[in-house]
Amino acid sequence: MKRPVLRLAPAALALLCLPGTAQAAPPSSAVNSGDTCWMLLATALVFFMTPGLALFYGGLVRGKNVLSVLMQSFVAAGLVSVLWVLVGYSLAFGPDHGGVIGDLSWAGLRGVSMYAPNPDYAPTVPHQVYMLYQMMFAIITPALISGAVVERMKFSAYFLFILLWSLIVYAPLAHMIWGAHGLLGMTGRVRALDFAGGTVVETASGVSALVMALLLGRRRANGPEDLRPHNLPLALVGTAILWFGWFGFNAGGAGSAGPLAVSAFLATHLAGAAAALTWLLLEWALYKKPSILGFASGAIAGLVAITPAAGYLRPLEALLTGSIAALVSFYAIKMKTRLGYDDSLDVFAVHGCAGIWGLLATGLFATVAVNAAAADGLFNGNPAQLARQAIAALTAIVVSGVGTFVVARIVGLITGGLRASSDDEENGLDVTEHGEVGYSSDSAGAPALGID
Repeated sequence: MKRPVLRLAPAALALLCLPGTAQAAPPSSAVNSGDTCWMLLATALVFFMTPGLALFYGGLVRGKNVLSVLMQSFVAAGLVSVLWVLVGYSLAFGPDHGGVIGDLSWAGLRGVSMYAPNPDYAPTVPHQVYMLYQMMFAIITPALISGAVVERMKFSAYFLFILLWSLIVYAPLAHMIWGAHGLLGMTGRVRALDFAGGTVVETASGVSALVMALLLGRRRANGPEDLRPHNLPLALVGTAILWFGWFGFNAGGAGSAGPLAVSAFLATHLAGAAAALTWLLLEWALYKKPSILGFASGAIAGLVAITPAAGYLRPLEALLTGSIAALVSFYAIKMKTRLGYDDSLDVFAVHGCAGIWGLLATGLFATVAVNAAAADGLFNGNPAQLARQAIAALTAIVVSGVGTFVVARIVGLITGGLRASSDDEENGLDVTEHGEVGYSSDSAGAPALGID
């Protein structure tokens, strides 16, 4: 005989499906359906970048750690999404407090309308659409940091790290550069330009990655050969997805489906292509062998560099920005080798250094001929803009560097240390942290973990 509660369940579900007594609000006349469609598409493209990042990073590690690396990106999609709705969006974009942080007025999306736009951010799309678009940035940024800690950070420590980092580092930086009246942005005191995330995404993740790499130390390996990527085709698929998603990442920064989105889309592609070719030719000249990993690394460096500048540069300047980004990141990796720290997947060199260059390039090349709501750069008669870009970059370096160090220390105290044990590293984090293996050939000899 069924319990009374179970008998009532179908009736309760039926009641939930009935229309509410309160009449739904009509769509706002300010909402543009074309802009809304584009921003939803851009949001989906940016979300797709996180699985792309997982594949890119996963291909670059050893086979015994591929699942743990995939997990580090995918868990960010779940954890940060929930955190963003509860408090993250309100802290990052809510009503301003001192130009540094928002308050909790929009916690739980209270007052974030599905019908009406917010004129401070995207005046022609529903406020919830803009919130969703920004959520995808909040997801991928801490996932980028994982490239510096792969193969040696405990999952429990990583989980808590990205939770706290998103609140303590990401939310204030996002508010400072993009929030209404934020300290660094065009409506604040500094008036720096950042179209799609050179400060809060690229510089912040790159500097944070460097701090974490220094705190964790080098990976354990028998020699350089043991650390080589296990699956470059997988990494190349990830690169393709990242490049594809970057069109939404940057062109979505326009907030509408118009000429500015077109210009940002074009600049994004040109910078990625120019940087990929520059890196390829550089390797070819120096090592006599152009590598597919070099092409992929160059493309990502160019896409990183154009991120803050995409809505402000002409096409030829986008090409130049991408080419220089490849040189900056290429030699930053060579410097890493000389200094001996283990930023495993070169997050600081590719995201941090190229991101800083992109912010400075914006101060050099920006023009109101592309974006009337922006400002000219040094080469268009406004040297002050370059100084503003440098201030924004320096602020991002300090906030992310100090904030990451503090968060890492807190996490280490709570979880009993950031790093997995020597035996766990030797056996691979796929088995020891998750009880799974990425490839069937690895399963032979794996310890029995009681998993069906």
